[in-house]
Amino acid sequence: MPKSPEEMAASMKANLKEKTGKSLAQWVALAKKAKLDKHGQIVKHLKTEHGLTHGYASLVAHEFLGSASGSQPADDLVTAQYAGAKEALRPIHDALMAAAQKLGADVEVAPKKTYVSLRRSKQFAIVQPSTRTRVDLGLNLKGVEPDGRLEAAGSWNSMCTHRIRLESKKEVDAEVKRWLERAYEGA
Repeated sequence: MPKSPEEMAASMKANLKEKTGKSLAQWVALAKKAKLDKHGQIVKHLKTEHGLTHGYASLVAHEFLGSASGSQPADDLVTAQYAGAKEALRPIHDALMAAAQKLGADVEVAPKKTYVSLRRSKQFAIVQPSTRTRVDLGLNLKGVEPDGRLEAAGSWNSMCTHRIRLESKKEVDAEVKRWLERAYEGA
């Protein structure tokens, strides 16, 4: 079973033709013909017009947009987030990614410049090294009251309803994994 986002993407690429009947290059060519330039638009088009699953549509969209824009590779974005003073936080990130990968094959890991977005049909969480000593796990849990470590996101991030502050890998415990799973199920 793939363990990292990169291994998961490689596995999906290897199985794409068998599962969908087309190679990655063929899907990218179809995405190009659609003349769309936003990830969400491309994913929606590939799902509705061509019947791809969300995971495969996202893979094609990332490949198309990455090759079209020369964007920074995902692994480089994550490496940059945890460089220098934040290097000691990387095990927290890795533990959260491992937990997210176990939620389902449709989990999309989308690194950005300052955080990593976790998506399904929509974003359900973000992982952000917020300070030198803390990673924040942002969750979308509409209608859930803050409780214990699960606090309201407030002004921290408008894309999330809640956040959990994590200062060590051991804090990525069963409770955190349950909240992550609940956010995933709501996406």
